[in-house]
Amino acid sequence: MKIKSLAYSLVLIAALMFSIRATAQDLDSLMEKSVKPQIVFATATFKSTRVVNGHSVERMKKNQLEFRVSHRFGQFNTGSYEFYGLDQGTIHLALEYGLTDWLEVGIGRSTFEKTVDAFGKVSLLRQSNGARNMPVALSYLASTEAISLNVDPAMKQNFSSRLTYVQQIMIARKFNESFSLQLTPTFIHRNIVPTEIEHNDLFSMGVGGRYKLSKRIAFNVEYFYVYRGNETAMNQPNTGATKYYNPLSVGIDIETGGHVFQIMVTNSQAMREGGFIGKTTGAWGNGGIRLGFNISRVFSFSKQ
Repeated sequence: MKIKSLAYSLVLIAALMFSIRATAQDLDSLMEKSVKPQIVFATATFKSTRVVNGHSVERMKKNQLEFRVSHRFGQFNTGSYEFYGLDQGTIHLALEYGLTDWLEVGIGRSTFEKTVDAFGKVSLLRQSNGARNMPVALSYLASTEAISLNVDPAMKQNFSSRLTYVQQIMIARKFNESFSLQLTPTFIHRNIVPTEIEHNDLFSMGVGGRYKLSKRIAFNVEYFYVYRGNETAMNQPNTGATKYYNPLSVGIDIETGGHVFQIMVTNSQAMREGGFIGKTTGAWGNGGIRLGFNISRVFSFSKQ
């Protein structure tokens, strides 16, 4: 009798355990059906709205205002009398605001050619996986720059002749937590140029990358190839045209709480696309490079 009773008990326990397991599997199945797949967006493809000189796909969030100060010293090859460029300086001040989470606008003023600029940047696609797989982020930038400096007094210039228009598409991908890459096809139209040999329209392809060295420090590099169409003729003597170079910049991002501090070495003096893409006159090969920095402070006007 004891053996038969023990057998009944074992059978009952086994049946109960099987029932619990089956119920748990049914609950898991119901949970999987009730929970919808989530979209996971890539964040911090770049830590700032700039790679180095040029814009990144990042933008200010809604109701956030960024005050940005950019500074470039003089060229290293000016020698010890100019303290290797540190006695000279060009500055750009900007205010940039997020109207929505996908639209940013900004205004700025630079001492380079006393330029005033305004831009709008729209986030068209965001890199994501999960419920929606989007391999890249895509942003579009439209900018207008006005030169208030009278570069050539002999040249009659009205307001429209001082304008430069910039259009860019930024295509970026964050491959992992450390490495991001961006391509930036660019079109620039200048209403007036210094000499007849220079084109009003410029086409450029930019490439920029970011490698994260630590939680708060990253290494950035940026290069723009500028297609001018008449570079050979412009490089000849006695043409009256300035010799331009493709801009190359390398820098370090340092995040310090509410600030992002970028320090870089670049052959560009200007800090707006019409200037550093179209009018870079320094060459890395002969010491025509400059030390510079960007520093930004973000203010939030959100009620949350």
